[in-house]
Amino acid sequence: MGGPAVQVIELPGPFTRFAGRLLVGLGHKVVLVEPPGGDPARRDGDGWAFAHWHAGKRSVVLGADDRAGLRRLLATADVLLDGTPGGADAPGHLVHVRVTPFGCSGPRAGWQGTDLVVAALGGMLAQVGDPDGPPLALPENQAEQLAGVNAAIAVQLGLRARRRGDGGQVADVSAQECVAAALEAGALAYLHEDRVPPRPGREHPLVPHGLFRAADGHLGGGLGGSPRMWDALLDWLREEGAQADLDEPRWQSPVERKKHQKHVFEVVQRFAGKYPKAEFAELAQARKLPWAPVQRPDELPADPQLRAREFFVTTRTAAGERADLGFGFAFPEGRRVSSLTVSEPGADQGLLDAPREPAAPAAGDAGGGPAGPVLAGVRVLDLTWVLAGPYCTKVLADHGAEVIKVESRTRPDPTRFAPFMHLSRGPRADPDDSAFYDGNGYFNEVNRNKRSVALALRTPEGLAVLRELVAASDVVVENFSSAVMTRMGLGYGALREIRPDIVYVSMSGMGHTGPRNGWVSYADTVSALSGLTGLTGWAPDDVVGVIYGHGDIVAGLHAALATVAALEHRDRTGRGQHVDLSQLEAIAAHMGTSVIASEPPEPRGNAHPSFAPQGVYRCLGPDRWLAVSVRSDEEWAALREVIGRPGLGDRRAASAGEAIAAWARTMPADAAAELLQAAGVPAGAVQDGRDLVEQDPQLRARGFYVRAEHPTAGAFLHEGVPIRLSRTPGGIRHAAPRLGADTDAVLRDIGLPADRIAALREGGILR
Repeated sequence: MGGPAVQVIELPGPFTRFAGRLLVGLGHKVVLVEPPGGDPARRDGDGWAFAHWHAGKRSVVLGADDRAGLRRLLATADVLLDGTPGGADAPGHLVHVRVTPFGCSGPRAGWQGTDLVVAALGGMLAQVGDPDGPPLALPENQAEQLAGVNAAIAVQLGLRARRRGDGGQVADVSAQECVAAALEAGALAYLHEDRVPPRPGREHPLVPHGLFRAADGHLGGGLGGSPRMWDALLDWLREEGAQADLDEPRWQSPVERKKHQKHVFEVVQRFAGKYPKAEFAELAQARKLPWAPVQRPDELPADPQLRAREFFVTTRTAAGERADLGFGFAFPEGRRVSSLTVSEPGADQGLLDAPREPAAPAAGDAGGGPAGPVLAGVRVLDLTWVLAGPYCTKVLADHGAEVIKVESRTRPDPTRFAPFMHLSRGPRADPDDSAFYDGNGYFNEVNRNKRSVALALRTPEGLAVLRELVAASDVVVENFSSAVMTRMGLGYGALREIRPDIVYVSMSGMGHTGPRNGWVSYADTVSALSGLTGLTGWAPDDVVGVIYGHGDIVAGLHAALATVAALEHRDRTGRGQHVDLSQLEAIAAHMGTSVIASEPPEPRGNAHPSFAPQGVYRCLGPDRWLAVSVRSDEEWAALREVIGRPGLGDRRAASAGEAIAAWARTMPADAAAELLQAAGVPAGAVQDGRDLVEQDPQLRARGFYVRAEHPTAGAFLHEGVPIRLSRTPGGIRHAAPRLGADTDAVLRDIGLPADRIAALREGGILR
């Protein structure tokens, strides 16, 4: 009933390799097309970097002009994962996913892009680093990997569309747009408050969290997001006589704490700095406080939670075997990939002539018009809140799923009302005004295209209605702590009794099993545990960390990938499943070659192990910067001509970067980037939220920001959909819902009679 494995042909590139790896983790047969002699990446370093990206893939060798061989290979494939600059010719039956730095159309479609340059032009660099210092890159190619996970989602969406009879199609995935859609409040602050926040340094720009020093390293954590957490932290400080003045009544106000956060953090730092990082985190978590040690990549293999959940894989090559990072979730039906082998070049040449039926029937004409969003007809029960879970369900809603967000006035999504996350041009409404819950740009961005049901889940009647919603849904997504659904009587066993083929995606910070499954986590604490924070900085003793919600967004993307893959699995087998996604594992899966590498990596600022010179250079104007990557001697020669220094020597010498810095300081960042790009050198201005929305010609030409009218907040621009499907396009159909706006309509849709709905409302259950 399952049918043959999906066959994916990968034409490699830096923005596709992670997508191919993720598809291996989903059980697809991924075939890497290599040139004679093997992919040049095999010869980078000692070969273990290639092993990380390509273990588990088959290998076919084809010459650059062997078009007939490529046609034979594609004839019976299902997917072409295409990282070539110009794109390959593909048969119409294929799901053809093109992943490029800036997209297949627009005035900058031909621009050269590296991870650093895309991170700069996509807005990521503007969000990391000290406010008075240079923008700082996130380590391990985070821009490339955001493109990769979006490309993997595009593959799953394309396969589902083909299965329902829409034929093959092209998916255009722009790495820049993938980054621009993953900035948390980076552009939202400009869209909703006309302001551009400075780089946050070591403190979160919205939530009262940050990076703290421990006796033996660093800690991620802070004051938490609820009165209970503040009270528990204050009790701990009092017990140790370390509270200073924080037990004065004024500090009970979250607004006062945010206003004078520097002082509060200084008190907490004096206390935390006396403890080793692991001990402090254990003591904090025993009090249900969201703190975590900042782990180095070499510490990850000993992490008790990752070990208990069998996260790591064994990667085998001709030279031996090593432990490597696993995947963001176990799939299908809870099975983990335990080992992967690197194929020798051309080991699978027989695939060129092997007869095979495609895994999914190809129907329709790929050249036809749009066929509607691919997830239309799928109903998703959304029990998520804040960012990680809502980001997952946003992706599903953008591609047509009916997403029903369940909340209530007694327990609304905190991003509707929390003062430190509020983004709005107008004054905040009074809590007694219904508009209080409906005007926040943070909530309204990540919950567009959804419906809202107000339901009191702490009542037996409310839980009974929730069970009826489950029975009428295809998918349930939640990001509660690990035991919450079981306490509600809605663990996976109970959900399956209600609907046997339900797809249940849980998104707790640590996962539902393991010794730390009850740990409280925020995006910054998960990033701390994953190794990402520890590598974000200038040196081992100068860590800056990733402070914004990158970890939440990565988890949301992996959950969206898991959901669409699970729906495909259900269509093939008739079986649903529980995807027990751990946010820690999702972001750890983005740690690239850091674990498998022969030498444990350390923070290196904006430098690159092989590109040189690479860096971020100050330009004309306040806080204007230029990102430059030089990948080859040919690009170095071109750059020397542009900057008027043809006699410069070794591109790896310090003088190379100094020469670029001296030239850039006299230039506007955009003009400098255009000159370098015209010469074929990857370069781009570091763009903030204003630049992305107002100035970027590529995003404007591609219509990335989309205007929609909200019934309370008015009209505003929304971040666009970075996966552009030619036949089954997603989009922004309507703005986010007001709290409870769709309650009666949704309940009627699932079959509740009018008199019961009226009785539930009269009884205070629908509020």
